[in-house]
Amino acid sequence: MLERVKEEKNWDYEGPTKGIQIQTDEKCEPLIFEFDKDLYIQEYCKTQFADIDIHIQIINLLRSIKDYFTNLKVVDEGLFWDTDNGEILTQNFEDFFYAMENAIQENPKLSGPFKLESGRIVDLMS
Repeated sequence: MLERVKEEKNWDYEGPTKGIQIQTDEKCEPLIFEFDKDLYIQEYCKTQFADIDIHIQIINLLRSIKDYFTNLKVVDEGLFWDTDNGEILTQNFEDFFYAMENAIQENPKLSGPFKLESGRIVDLMS
């Protein structure tokens, strides 16, 4: 089952899928292209624990394949997709780690990141 959001509504897809998973870096979540029977795809890839170059490479890959999609929407919290600005990306990475450090200082029971068996990364856990 795939948890999806389509037209601002949550829904669960159950059915056949096809795709590919790319592990770009051990400190990055896998980049997953998993299509349902209608060729709909909705995935995410957390990159902030890897080198910034990994984030840039993933964005550049998505740019290189965007013409093969009817509607490719990329939500890039680092803002590199929209700005192509490495300084903004660097600042956003630094801001993330600052916020993570503050959260740990406020709650010393928190630690992280943790990589799950699935390859997904949990920022902080207690």
